[in-house]
Amino acid sequence: MTQKTILRSDELSCPSCVPKIEKALSALPGVAKAEVRFNTGKIEIEHDPAQSSVEALVEAVRGTGYEAQPAAF
Repeated sequence: MTQKTILRSDELSCPSCVPKIEKALSALPGVAKAEVRFNTGKIEIEHDPAQSSVEALVEAVRGTGYEAQPAAF
């Protein structure tokens, strides 16, 4: 069962960070899709929350050198 989680980051400084973040998120268990929208700072992830929590998603982004937090929309 997948859910969509949206994270926001105000730190996306260059388009080259997009594939780096998408790759880190996609490597997590249960992540079906990760899409980073550079111009809005929105990160959309489709994942199984039983395998990767929202905290794990935030940590994966942090591991690439960027801060992100869950967004309501």
